[in-house]
Amino acid sequence: MTAPESPSPRSSVDAAPPSPTEGAGSTGGATRAGAPEQRRSPRRVRTLTLQDFKEQGRKFSMLTSYDALTAAIFDDAGVDVLLVGDSAGNVVLGYEATASISHEAMQLFTGAVARSVTRPLVIADLAFGTYEVSEQQAVASGIDLVRAGAHAVKLEGGVRSASRIRALVDAGIAVCGHIGFTPQSVNQLGGNRVQGRGDEAAERLLADARAVQKAGAFAVVLEMVPAALAERVSAELTIPTIGIGAGAGCDGQVLVWQDMAGLSGFSGRFVKQYAQLRETLGAAAGQYADEVRAGTFPDADHAFD
Repeated sequence: MTAPESPSPRSSVDAAPPSPTEGAGSTGGATRAGAPEQRRSPRRVRTLTLQDFKEQGRKFSMLTSYDALTAAIFDDAGVDVLLVGDSAGNVVLGYEATASISHEAMQLFTGAVARSVTRPLVIADLAFGTYEVSEQQAVASGIDLVRAGAHAVKLEGGVRSASRIRALVDAGIAVCGHIGFTPQSVNQLGGNRVQGRGDEAAERLLADARAVQKAGAFAVVLEMVPAALAERVSAELTIPTIGIGAGAGCDGQVLVWQDMAGLSGFSGRFVKQYAQLRETLGAAAGQYADEVRAGTFPDADHAFD
C-alpha cells in the first residue's frame, strides 16, 4: 500500500452476520468509541463476513495498524478490517520503500495487533522477498504470519502471483490479493503511478483481477486505479474489492492510518484527513518541553508526598 514518501487463517464458520440494526437498542445505541451501533460489524469479522457484505451491498472499512494501542482503538471505533501493512516500513521504521521491511518485523507487528483486538479481521502483508521465489517459500512465510496471529495474508501481483495464492489457499491460509499499483514493485513501475489507464492497461488489470479470484483469494485490494475501471472490476468479480485511490465503486476502502489521521504529513489526492494529529501531538510535546525547561512540570499535583 502507498505510504508517505520521504519530504495497504481462519475462514468464517460463524452464522451469517446480523442485520445492520441487530443488537442496537431502541434508540440505536452507540459504542464507547462513538460509532453508531448500526454501523458496526458482527461480533467477529471473518473472510465470509466480507463476502456477505458484498452480496448485501454493504460497504466495509479497513485501516492499517502496527501496534497494540491503535489496534484496540480501531476495534472500539468499529473498523471492520485491520491491515498489518508493509507500509510500517515507511511510517514506523523510517525506510524509504515498503520493500525494505523484514519478515521478522512483519511477524512482530502482526502479533501486537492480533493480541489486542476481538472483532476485526486481521490481515498481514507478506514482505517483499518472502513469496516470490517459490510456492513453498510463500506457504512457509504465510504459516509464520498465521502463527503470529494473522487471520489472513496479503500479497502483491495478479497473474504473476496466482500460483502463490493458490498454494497458500491449498495450505489452508486465507489470502487477499493486491493489484494495480503495487508498492513493492515501485522501481519496476517507475514510481507512484496510477495503473490501468488506457485500454491495454485496463485489460491487463482485469486479467490480474480475474487471476486473483480464480486462484482462490477471498478479496483483492485495488490501489491507484481509475475509479471507472475499479467499479468495473468490482462489478465483475464475485469476491470483495478494497480500494485505495480507486474511487467509491469498491466494496471496501483502506487507508494508512497515519495518513487518515493527519499524523504522517502525507496528503495524496486519495487521502482524506479526518484529524490533524501531527499538529496536536507537536503542540503537546512543545508545551511539555517548555514546562520542563521552565521548571513548572512536575508541579505538586504530579509529585508524591
